Amino acid sequence: MLLENKVAVIYGAGGSIGGAAARAFAREGARVFLAGRTLATLDKVAADINAAGGVAETARVDALEEEAVDDFTASVAERAGGIDVSFNVIGVGDVQKPLAEISVAEFLQPIETAARTQFLTARAAVRHMIPRGSGVILMFGGGGPQTQPGLGGFKVALDAVEGIRRQWACEFGRHGVRVVTMITGGVPESLPDGFPGKAEIVEGLREPTLLGRTATLADVGDVAAFVASDRAATMTSATVNISCGAIVDH
Repeated sequence: MLLENKVAVIYGAGGSIGGAAARAFAREGARVFLAGRTLATLDKVAADINAAGGVAETARVDALEEEAVDDFTASVAERAGGIDVSFNVIGVGDVQKPLAEISVAEFLQPIETAARTQFLTARAAVRHMIPRGSGVILMFGGGGPQTQPGLGGFKVALDAVEGIRRQWACEFGRHGVRVVTMITGGVPESLPDGFPGKAEIVEGLREPTLLGRTATLADVGDVAAFVASDRAATMTSATVNISCGAIVDH
């Protein structure tokens, strides 16, 4: 198994993306600690994992709160003997308005959320990874050069995640800590049934892909598990693009 005897922390694990990553990590042998603000959704994911023979625990944690993140991470490290993987997949929110019509607060909200939560969770994890000389920080939601009108600060927030990834990788590579972002171009399965305009959104995500399909939740989990594993030991300060060709960087 790719992650046998590894300890993984996943923030936003109650959501569809986080849940997919948690299930994949557990399937590959990791002991997973699921963090989020809603215990009911976390407990459902944990129940699925435990029923399948995996090991999962849950905790209510607001990944925007410094003390909560630090305390949670320290607790996991003490109980499990360390932390091998930290994956932050919490949503940053967005206000979809043209830039000329958006307020300063609306523009900054997703940027501040992305920067704060990725910084806090990465910092908390590396403090426990450095003494061991190894670890993997995964960040979700970076983006390529493409954008479109009306996204407010959302695309800027995605770009900020890439900058955060580069800085963490630069500073902590010498300690054996790898830092990688994942981009998908959108995962239709993550949209709930009845979501307004879902059919049009799904087609809009599929149309620019080169493979004629979009990434699935299973794709996200499988790739995340590989990147977090020792088989990807040479991969850091990198973006893993699983957009099926919808995002093309230069």
